[in-house]
Amino acid sequence: MQRRDLFRAGLGLAMAGAMAMGLAGAGQAAEKKVIGVAIPSATHGFMGGLNFHAREAIKRLEATYPQLSFVLSTAGDAGKMVNDIEDMVATRGIDALVVLPFESEPLTAPVQYVKQQGIWVTVVDRGLSVPGIEDLYVAGDNTGFGRVAGEYFAEKLGEGDKVVVLRGIPTTLDNERVAAFEAAIEGSGIEVLDMQHGNWNRDDAFNVMQDFLSKYEKIDAVWAADDDMATGVLAAIDQAGRNDEMWVVGGAGMKEIVKRIMDGDPMLPVNVTYPPAQIATAIELTALGMVSKTPVSGRFIIGSERITPENAAKFYFPDSPF
Repeated sequence: MQRRDLFRAGLGLAMAGAMAMGLAGAGQAAEKKVIGVAIPSATHGFMGGLNFHAREAIKRLEATYPQLSFVLSTAGDAGKMVNDIEDMVATRGIDALVVLPFESEPLTAPVQYVKQQGIWVTVVDRGLSVPGIEDLYVAGDNTGFGRVAGEYFAEKLGEGDKVVVLRGIPTTLDNERVAAFEAAIEGSGIEVLDMQHGNWNRDDAFNVMQDFLSKYEKIDAVWAADDDMATGVLAAIDQAGRNDEMWVVGGAGMKEIVKRIMDGDPMLPVNVTYPPAQIATAIELTALGMVSKTPVSGRFIIGSERITPENAAKFYFPDSPF
C-alpha cells in the first residue's frame, strides 16, 4: 500500500507538472505579436491600390501566422495619422509599426517616439525628415523614377524645348525624384519653365496645369511624376484644346495609362513603374522579422522601369484597382 501510495503521489505530481507546462505553453502560444499599419486614405488611384494591397497582405498573413495580429489605420491628413499611431502605442501595445508617412516632417517626431519605446519601425515610400530612425525602409526606386523619366526627356527633346513639371506632396521622396530628373536633363538644353506641387492629386494637378497653360504659349512636354496627376494634366490640356502641342509622362503604371501606351497614344509615349504593392512587401518583411530570426533590417528598394508600347502588356493588370 505504501509503495502504491508513493506511486500515486508521484503520478499526481507529474500530471500537475505536465498540466502546468501545458498551460504555460498555451499561454505562450496565445501571446500574439501586434503589428500596426498606418497608411494614407485611398484619396486617389495610387493610394487606392496601396490600400487594396495592404488589406490583402494582412488577410494573407493573419491566415499564415496565427501568432500575429494587425491594426490598420488610414488617414486623410498628417494630424489624424499621428493620432492613429499614438493610439496604437497607448491602447494596442504594438510590437512593430509599418508606416507610410502622410508627410515627412509632421510624422518624423511621432515615429521617432515610437522607436524610442523599443518598437520595430518600418517606413514605406515617403522617408522621414531625420535619417536612420527606422529599422527597415521599403520603397520604389525614387532616384531611378526621376532618372528614367529624365533620360527619356533628354532623348526626345533638345536645345530650346520647353517643359513643365508637377511635383508631388512635399516629402523626401519627391525631392529625390526631382533632383534625379534635373540631373538627367542637365546639359540637354531643355528649359524647365515652371515646377509646382500637384500633390499626387488629379484635381490639384488639373488646376496647376490650367495655370501653366494660361502662362506659357509653348510647352513641348510635361513631367507629371504620377499617373493621378497625369490624368488631371491630360484633362486640362484637352479642355484647352492643346492636345497636339505636347506629350505627358506620368508614373506608377495606372492601368488606364498603360492601356493608352499599349494603344500607341502619342500624348502618352512612356511611363515609369512605381508599384503600390510595395506596401505588401513592407508588411510581409516586417511580419517575417516578428515570427523568425530572419534578418530584415536595412533598405529594400524596388527598381523603376520604363514602360513603352513594346513592353506595356507586361505591366497591364486590368483587374487591379489601380
